Amino acid sequence: MSKHRNIENAEVAAVFETYPKDVKTKLLFLRQLIFDVASETDGVDELEETLKWGQPSYLTTKSKSGSLIRIDQIKSQAGKYALYFHCQTTLLDTFQEMYRGKFEFRGNRSIVFSGEDAVPVNELRHCISMALTYHLNKKRGTRTSANTHITRRSTGRAKAACR
Repeated sequence: MSKHRNIENAEVAAVFETYPKDVKTKLLFLRQLIFDVASETDGVDELEETLKWGQPSYLTTKSKSGSLIRIDQIKSQAGKYALYFHCQTTLLDTFQEMYRGKFEFRGNRSIVFSGEDAVPVNELRHCISMALTYHLNKKRGTRTSANTHITRRSTGRAKAACR
């Protein structure tokens, strides 16, 4: 992991301050992982960090290479948090096919974690990379597989029904 990245968007920073300490630590880990993977993945370019539906969200605004990723706690379940993906993509189907048993999946939009879960980081990096290159890969007509690797080293809107 690279050096901790500061939160430049004041609204996003304010949301992180509302999380319980244990969940905040886990969400900040996911946030940093998203930025790290983006910096190491060909075609992604810089990320925009903003709020969508009150959740910290990460978009490939400049390159338009990928699909929106959101992170948040699951308010109805203490200690649970999740990565959310656009429900009208094939991302969750692909993740489930590749990593069944590695993650807890919810519907067609999220990977859920518990505070005590050991996060399978390599597999999660791969899922994040696939999301950040979703549109790029669609244009190329390629489907990312478990053997696809992040290749560069550091140097959309979802509909309301997807929430």
